[in-house]
This record gives sequence, C-alpha cells and structure tokens, in this order.
Amino acid sequence: MYKYDFAKGDTITRVIKVTLQDQFCFMDRTAFVLLFLVLSIFLHAQTLTSSNLPIIVINTNGATIVDEPKITADMGIIFNGENVRNNVSDPFNYYNGKIGIEIRGQSSQMFPMKSYSLELRDAAGSSVEKSLFGMPKEADWVLYAPYTDKTLMRNFLAYTISNELGRWAAHCRFVEVMINGDYKGIYVFMERIKRGSGRVNIAKMANTDISDDAVTGGYIFSLDKEPNGWFSSFAVPGSFNQIKRQFSYVYPKPENIVQAQKAYIKSYVDSFENVLASVNFQDKINGVRKFADLSSFIDYFIVNEVSRNVDGYRLSTFFYKDRNSKNRKIFAGPVWDYDLAFRNANYCDGSKTSGWAYQFNIVCPNDGAGLIPFWWEKFMLDTAFTSDLRCRWKDVRKTAISDEHLNYIIDSIVALTNEARQRHFQRWPVLGQYVWPNPYPIPISYDGEIIALKEWITNRLSWIDYNIPNRGACEDWENIATESLEVNIYPNPNNGTDHTIRLKTKDQQTINLNVFDGTGRLVHAQNINAMPVSNFITIEGMNKWQTGVYYFVFTDRQGDRTSIKILKH
Repeated sequence: MYKYDFAKGDTITRVIKVTLQDQFCFMDRTAFVLLFLVLSIFLHAQTLTSSNLPIIVINTNGATIVDEPKITADMGIIFNGENVRNNVSDPFNYYNGKIGIEIRGQSSQMFPMKSYSLELRDAAGSSVEKSLFGMPKEADWVLYAPYTDKTLMRNFLAYTISNELGRWAAHCRFVEVMINGDYKGIYVFMERIKRGSGRVNIAKMANTDISDDAVTGGYIFSLDKEPNGWFSSFAVPGSFNQIKRQFSYVYPKPENIVQAQKAYIKSYVDSFENVLASVNFQDKINGVRKFADLSSFIDYFIVNEVSRNVDGYRLSTFFYKDRNSKNRKIFAGPVWDYDLAFRNANYCDGSKTSGWAYQFNIVCPNDGAGLIPFWWEKFMLDTAFTSDLRCRWKDVRKTAISDEHLNYIIDSIVALTNEARQRHFQRWPVLGQYVWPNPYPIPISYDGEIIALKEWITNRLSWIDYNIPNRGACEDWENIATESLEVNIYPNPNNGTDHTIRLKTKDQQTINLNVFDGTGRLVHAQNINAMPVSNFITIEGMNKWQTGVYYFVFTDRQGDRTSIKILKH
C-alpha cells in the first residue's frame, strides 16, 4: 500500500495513474473507474497528517448530510494550543461528542465544497452550549467553506472590521476539516447570528411576552432571499413595478413568534419608515432618531462601502431591536455574508472601486434577488447623518480601516494559512479558474489573489476618501490656495429670525466680528474662538434689530478682513 507523503503527493499520484494505466488491459473499464475512485478518496484522506491549524474530524456514520434537517454525527476537534502542532493521530482533546449537522447557504450550495451549520449535542440529542476557541458559550456554530473566495478571508476581513468598529460580528477561526475520512480543506469555524449574551445581546422572548414592555423586544429581523415576514409599505427606489420588500423573522424564529409579537415589530418598523419618508425626518425629537440608532447605521454603511458588498443593504441584511426598557431603537447589523465583497462579483459593478454600493438599484434595477429600500438614499439627505458619517470615517481611517492595518490583517492570514493552503488548493484546484462569480482578470496564483485584493482595497479606500460627503464638523478645507477664512451667513435676507454664521478656517484661531448698521454705527462685537474646519455660530437677539442693511466684518489673526452685507426686513 502506498503511504502518501504530501510533499511528494503529485509524484505518487502520477505513479499510481501510470500503474493503473499499465494494468488497464487486464480489467474492464468499470473496475478501473471504481478502483481509481477508491484510491482518489484514499489520497484525499491521507493529505492531512498534521497542521498548525485546529483539526476538525466529523463522522456521519454512513448518513448523508442534507439541507435540513440536521442529521446526528460525531465530531472531534484536535487543538493542542496556540502555536502547537495538531496531529490527526492525536486524541480529540478539545471536543469529542455528538453534533447535528446540515448543509447551509443558498447560492453557495451549488459548489462542491459545502458550508455547514453545526449544533453541539449530548448523547440524548439535546443541544449543549460550549465555549470553543475562546468564543462565548453556544451550541450553534458555522463551518464556512471559502470555495469561491480564493483569498479565503473576505468574510473574516469584514467581520474583523465590524468588531474593531465596536459592533459585534461573528468571530472566526481558521481550521482544517475531514468528513468521513475525506479531507475537505480549510474552513472558517465561526459564530452565527443569534440572540445571546455573547452574540446579539438583546432580551430573551417567550411566547407569553405579548403586552406592555415585554412585547417590545428583543427582535432580530432581516432582508434576504425567501422572506417569511411582513411587507414594507414603501416601494424600493428605481423599481419598474413598484416592488415592496418583505422582511424576515429571525428572532423569535418564524415557528416561535406569536401574533402579538409579529404585530408589534411590524408596527414599529412601519413607524420608523413612515418618519424616515416624511419631510420632518431630521427632527431631533420626533424624527428618525426617535426610532433608529444612526451611529450603528453609519458603521454598517462603512463596512458595506469599504468592501463594496454587492449583496449589501439588500440580502443577508440584519437589524435588531431590544426591549424598550433597555433601548427602544433599531440597530443596523450584525454584518453577514461578505464572500462576494472586496472585488469578488462580476455583476452589478461589484468589482469596481468607484461608486456607492448603496446605489445598487441604479446599477441593477431589475435584480430579482432583492433591491435596496429607500432608507439609505434618505439617510444621505440628512445633514447630521452625513456630518457624523464624515467624522466617523476620518476617525476610523486612522485605525480600523487604515491601509496599513488592513494590510497587516491580510498578511497575518496569509502567514497563518500558508501550510494548509497547499493542501486546500490541491483538494480544490480553483486557482486561476473561473468560479462563479469571479471577476476578470482572474489571478493565476494565491499570491496574485492577495496582490489583487490589496490593490483593490487601496483604490477603494482612496475613492471613498474623495467622495464621502464633505460637510459638518469634520469638513475638510477645500479652498486652500489663497484664503484662510470663509464665511456664510443665513438666512439672507432675514425676516426677523436669528442669524447663523458658518465659518470655515484652516487653523485654530480667534476671529474678531464687528457688525455695523447702514449708518456705520457699531451694533454688535464679539470674538469667535474658531476651530478647524467648520464652525457654526448663532447671533441671538437680531430679531430686535431695526429693519435695514447690516455689514458683518470678520478679521482674522493676520488682519485680513471678510465683509458680508445682510438685509433685515
């Protein structure tokens, strides 16, 4: 019997093929094919003997894994600790017990490498919670198959960005997997979106929570394929036949949520949408901020736009709401499903570094999988939202999404998976090959995939830097060439309300303001401690000034003056 040595695997495979071909004349074709298949399985099984990654071994005891329901299987995990090698011959020292397992995913199910949902179980078949790889205790986990993502890291990258922005997303661990003796390659073992103290930390609901504060939360709902919940009252922008999106119940599950809870979450989301669609959506008290935590929407926007996620905002798009006594607002997230992001989709401009992902409906108005609701177009008309967005963007560009930091994360994964990748891409020889929906040109090597990813991210971040709305407290100075001070005063003419001065300066300085009436008499004077870039100052009491013309004269620290004439009715 051949003993398979990975380092010489290709040579041994060729020897076996040649030997079989030499013997072909002594057996019929069917026997040859059967023998070759058996030997192929043997070679795959022998590919993995040890790894720097944890090893997960699953035995279905002859049963076939299907897309619902979960079948019972045995799972063992070999993990000897950080920076310690794991051998297939080692005992199952990290987990050794029963699981429920099923195929997961939608379009990804067409690929030969399958993703799986796992439930840890006891011998009686009941779910068991356990902490794995430092993640909080839970029974439900995911084995994600990065088949179409040849970098192996797009989901990991998006989830890491979200976590570093302070928003919970699935934590991940790269592992190698064997199922029924067949080596399956590198998988990403990770948490899945679920209510819990270590995941989406909202109130637990029972079917008796149907009134008062109890019925107000917590809820998780989504926009996705195969929806099961209520319809929005608003058509999606740009649709030819006024399509209205249907939401899905995530928590409580569709089979558990009761009618009073369905009615409540529909009514609350309806209220949010109605206010957002109204002319007073920016009202600080009764506008959209009454119903939504816009800082979470800003962070969700950033992850989707950095990755230019072609599914963003419309598929695998989650939201949650806690009980009113804890927090009554809707939060965007957690982020989920980024295998087609970061230049990995050849449709609907998914591979471009330019353009906004939230404007997907303009690019693909006929997409049948689902269009983006009007929410994001309206958010971008909210001056406070775009102001906060710019401040948040400038802040995180120095940290979580700096070019240097993202390259560090990428390089760390490249180093971590270096050994296992050789086995993975022998098992799944997709490098240089088209796998739906890879964009062209297709890199011919893993190194080429990483170079393309880094270059794309650099260009994408640069495009956002130059195109993100430039307004509000964090506005950048644009008129650098000649002027150090720019002033606007509104309303002008004025009908008796207080004036607001918008003052822009490159540097921190004290600005002297003198206001003269039409006769040249000084009627108002003050010093303005201006910060870069934008400052907003209200001149109160102007409604008591006489009707006529007023001259606002601003003097900067260099003695340069800017004068504006205001007409008061």
